[in-house]
Amino acid sequence: MWQIYDELIDSLPCDLVVGDCQVGLNWTLVRSLGMGVSMTPPHNHHEAVTDAGSISGMPVRKVAERIKSWSNLDAALGLAAINSVINAPVTFDRSFAPSQVLPDGNVFETMHEELRGRKVALIGHFRGLESLTDIAELTILEREPIEGDLPDPACEYVLAEQDTIFITATTLINKTLPRLLQLSRHACVILTGPSAPLSPIFFNHGVHYLAGQIVRNPDAVLRQIREGGRHNFENDVTQMLTLSARDLKP
Repeated sequence: MWQIYDELIDSLPCDLVVGDCQVGLNWTLVRSLGMGVSMTPPHNHHEAVTDAGSISGMPVRKVAERIKSWSNLDAALGLAAINSVINAPVTFDRSFAPSQVLPDGNVFETMHEELRGRKVALIGHFRGLESLTDIAELTILEREPIEGDLPDPACEYVLAEQDTIFITATTLINKTLPRLLQLSRHACVILTGPSAPLSPIFFNHGVHYLAGQIVRNPDAVLRQIREGGRHNFENDVTQMLTLSARDLKP
């Protein structure tokens, strides 16, 4: 169950250190080779980041290992550390020749015609689903369901029936991703969200597309996260991209 996590950690350099980190209201970030972002999970007031106050200067790999923690705050920090290397522009540009820059960051608009007439499941309640409600049979699975959603244990029963499955990358934080990929093995799988590591590793584990974020203006992102902002970054600050194994450079 830990294979994806271990492969992500092992892909990071041993000599790189954290330059800065921020656990914001909505987003957590780590700055090293680039800036990595992950969603700050909801937490109770008794929870705190381990060793808070000494994260900057730690080896990135040591912080990245927290992705395996059962503390969601620590795991989010670990994912941000992973993304600070894997989603750094220099790493990304070395690995990929991207096929699509997502309009307004919306992978559902990009894949609109591919989803027509299909059974589509979404792990997580995403923004921008309005365009799909009339063209696809949608099933939304959510840990905190609202009206019309199914609770996430329903994954065990409904994923095998789907044609296409979108999985939020925050499932890396709560450790449900490995099981979700097992359940989704007969579907086209898209791992998506600003928290998604844009790593070819996932193509070996049943993911067909990655839809994630490259931070192009770290200072602007840092300022917005420190001030409690959400993910409505301007187009010149971040890029949302959709990628497949076909986009890998030879």
